[in-house]
Amino acid sequence: MEQKLVTRGLIIDEPWISLILSGKKTWEMRSTGVTIRGAIGLIRKGSGQVVGIADVVDGPPVLSPEDYARTQAFHQIPLEQQVAAILIGRVHPWVLAAARALPVPIAYQHGSGPVIWVKLEAAITEAIRKVRLAN
Repeated sequence: MEQKLVTRGLIIDEPWISLILSGKKTWEMRSTGVTIRGAIGLIRKGSGQVVGIADVVDGPPVLSPEDYARTQAFHQIPLEQQVAAILIGRVHPWVLAAARALPVPIAYQHGSGPVIWVKLEAAITEAIRKVRLAN
């Protein structure tokens, strides 16, 4: 089966990226909805490296405070941090599937400006493709 190229990366801070890569977190909470679907690179914030890949498979509606608490197993935000997350607008779940760490992180050049999505250069896309084929 042909794999789609990973052409963009999502910047995610700790501890969230580690929880995603471990399979414990399948919803990334953001302040905007997501329309993108398919394979993406996972970038550990501040590292300059693509450390994993995942598939964006859904972008459900905004969560109410009650839904936020009820779905904690998916987004992993502790109950005591949920009010703060809601207040800063992190109410849009981005559903990720098949998250996995790359055996070796791939360095990329982070230009000025992007804070959420990074357009990955062709060489990075090809390096990720080769790693995916090898595993």
